[in-house]
Amino acid sequence: MRILILTVALIASPLLALARDDACKAMVDPTVALGRTGEEVAASLTATGFEVRKTDTEDGEIEVYDVKNKVMAEIYVSPETGLPTKVKFED
Repeated sequence: MRILILTVALIASPLLALARDDACKAMVDPTVALGRTGEEVAASLTATGFEVRKTDTEDGEIEVYDVKNKVMAEIYVSPETGLPTKVKFED
């Protein structure tokens, strides 16, 4: 019985992680401009249900640390276009 439970857990873990990643990616639409300043980006993300923890600038891009649905993320936004360029999720 223990072997069966462990086998199911090992098979299900990667599938659950993939489902979580897809749900996280859907939280940020790469075709929607969020803003061209840290304040504008923070306001846009807050309006869509994110809890913005910190905004910063890194390598010429706006970097926002936030949480939504208990998932921490770093969202990078181009100040020229206002569009998200990269999203990193924390486990």
